Amino acid sequence: MERLWGLFQRAQQLSPRSSQTVYQRVEGPRKGHLEEEEEDGEEGAETLAHFCPMELRGPEPLGSRPRQPNLIPWAAAGRRAAPYLVLTALLIFTGAFLLGYVAFRGSCQACGDSVLVVSEDVNYEPDLDFHQGRLYWSDLQAMFLQFLGEGRLEDTIRQTSLRERVAGSAGMAALTQDIRAALSRQKLDHVWTDTHYVGLQFPDPAHPNTLHWVDEAGKVGEQLPLEDPDVYCPYSAIGNVTGELVYAHYGRPEDLQDLRARGVDPVGRLLLVRVGVISFAQKVTNAQDFGAQGVLIYPEPADFSQDPPKPSLSSQQAVYGHVHLGTGDPYTPGFPSFNQTQFPPVASSGLPSIPAQPISADIASRLLRKLKGPVAPQEWQGSLLGSPYHLGPGPRLRLVVNNHRTSTPINNIFGCIEGRSEPDHYVVIGAQRDAWGPGAAKSAVGTAILLELVRTFSSMVSNGFRPRRSLLFISWDGGDFGSVGSTEWLEGYLSVLHLKAVVYVSLDNAVLGDDKFHAKTSPLLTSLIESVLKQVDSPNHSGQTLYEQVVFTNPSWDAEVIRPLPMDSSAYSFTAFVGVPAVEFSFMEAYPFLHTKEDTYENLHKVLQGRLPAVAQAVAQLAGQLLIRLSHDRLLPLDFGRYGDVVLRHIGNLNEFSGDLKARGLTLQWVYSARGDYIRAAEKLRQEIYSSEERDERLTRMYNVRIMRVEFYFLSQYVSPADSPFRHIFMGRGDHTLGALLDHLRLLRSNSSGTPGATSSTGFQESRFRRQLALLTWTLQGAANALSGDVWNIDNNF
Repeated sequence: MERLWGLFQRAQQLSPRSSQTVYQRVEGPRKGHLEEEEEDGEEGAETLAHFCPMELRGPEPLGSRPRQPNLIPWAAAGRRAAPYLVLTALLIFTGAFLLGYVAFRGSCQACGDSVLVVSEDVNYEPDLDFHQGRLYWSDLQAMFLQFLGEGRLEDTIRQTSLRERVAGSAGMAALTQDIRAALSRQKLDHVWTDTHYVGLQFPDPAHPNTLHWVDEAGKVGEQLPLEDPDVYCPYSAIGNVTGELVYAHYGRPEDLQDLRARGVDPVGRLLLVRVGVISFAQKVTNAQDFGAQGVLIYPEPADFSQDPPKPSLSSQQAVYGHVHLGTGDPYTPGFPSFNQTQFPPVASSGLPSIPAQPISADIASRLLRKLKGPVAPQEWQGSLLGSPYHLGPGPRLRLVVNNHRTSTPINNIFGCIEGRSEPDHYVVIGAQRDAWGPGAAKSAVGTAILLELVRTFSSMVSNGFRPRRSLLFISWDGGDFGSVGSTEWLEGYLSVLHLKAVVYVSLDNAVLGDDKFHAKTSPLLTSLIESVLKQVDSPNHSGQTLYEQVVFTNPSWDAEVIRPLPMDSSAYSFTAFVGVPAVEFSFMEAYPFLHTKEDTYENLHKVLQGRLPAVAQAVAQLAGQLLIRLSHDRLLPLDFGRYGDVVLRHIGNLNEFSGDLKARGLTLQWVYSARGDYIRAAEKLRQEIYSSEERDERLTRMYNVRIMRVEFYFLSQYVSPADSPFRHIFMGRGDHTLGALLDHLRLLRSNSSGTPGATSSTGFQESRFRRQLALLTWTLQGAANALSGDVWNIDNNF
């Protein structure tokens, strides 16, 4: 436009004479049409013969007699002025077009979804246009908060907790229909359900599980009453075992080693362990590894808050929990359970071979009173007895477990808002829907927040908002049996999801109190979580953000907040199995009712002293703003350089054994080199992004693809997903992981009998160490190579 204007001004300076346009009648086939023609005065005599009576006249005095025009001067002027008139017309046309475009874009409601761009006033990527004008992050945040309602959250939590929703039950089928109908009423692009046929284990009403005393002669005596026959451990081994009782604290490996060091051998005995610290499955696996016959698990009152205003767990109440050391259907490990497909008869290696049963604190108290032997360490003591706890052994017991396996259909429900620029990249958020009991904290809170977020984002879409990437909302079934619904879905779409899923956000166990805030997450999300915490108000500290609440008690906010993903979280499989970064938020305190029939709305409300709506609202705000950043930022806000720090921290642990390895002619140098290559690749990518053209969509997408797959790069490509499904070298399970390598290195400093498990009888093995080192090194090196980009960009210093 400026160039045209300059030409126009220059033309005026060079030729200030007047110009005129004349018209020529076209002969022949186009006779009767007028054609614009430029005339020159010097050719006046020749062109006069072609003029028609339609001519351009100058102004005449009123009442004057018409006169014959002087055509030659007019024609000459027209020829000289025509180029400048054309430039003027082009200038006017261009200006009118731009004005019309702006007006059209501002008024077109239908086009709002396709031209959205988020601008930023606090270091966010400009990526969104809004039909009412430019929408900044503060505007987008205000829109989200405006539509996020608090009242509906509380009502939905209450109503959901009152409904029966055990996986496979009639009540769950009704709830599934209701939630799908609720999603269908919103402005979503797709709503659907998938069904899996999975093997679940339930108690047998005709043959309940039992626990009996056994006398010295081996005769079965008095039965100890299990107050609630519905409380059981899904996937426990079936059968009966007899053995002396031993108290083993939380059942961790270090607890069992300590027990053995104090002269009490777990081999051939029943272990009594407390709820907490590690999962039920880990307790049973550890007991099995140490040679125990079976496990009894009880809730220790001393582990929960003794604050009188807050309710406490009944002493007759046992705690439910599955004991499969893994996720998904353990009878189709590594394969999806669609359409009742028949797979070879195989079971997960994480299924225990010994029985397990939950018991109440009252029954545990009776058992503890019978124990003899050494006094338990001070940190093992509880509050059930007036006298110190002993380690045992105690009297013999007979445990009978009669659970039975049933093929059960479960249903996951999905709703999707398609992205406008990257619809094939999904930001996934999910919540468990099923519950063994009332499940207010376990799943009702997460389900309520999920539905509220669906409604909120749907309202934003109705008001012209559209994410850059797709938002996928999921209600999971079968979560209480070990994230069965989510894992089966991941297994079914494994080849797709690692290419398309950007991040998974879990709403499970979101509100277990309001005292502490934890984020169990991948390192890639740590920086983003810190940023979002600064945008959300604390629910119980007026005038503070969540970030300020955390740093008030601990200046190192990440040490206070960030936790590793546990296996019993639905988020774990996303990261350790598929390679998708994931996070699970939790407001925590000693909530005693989780996985019990006392996990009711009323008890949750009392524990939070009336702050349940505010805390649930804070979680919804946190999750929602995280979704906005992940789905709208032009460049994915994942900190791909963070894993360099993670590797460095772990190398510090490996360095302890460098001297021992050197004495054997071994070295860890290759791991150090791979870590260096990763750091250089991350810095190189950061510099490329910094110096690239911000609006180049091809480059942006290329960078986003490399960033979103960083987590996948840490899945070992050298082990089978069927044999080792959790292939992540930092968070997975198996010989390929860094944890396994460290455990093996520790054998360098212990005798052959000092550590239980597969390596205890053989000690350190050089061949195994070399294989572990190769698996770890090449996975880390592969991550560095992938982050570098195309093969011609890779600069290995290996």
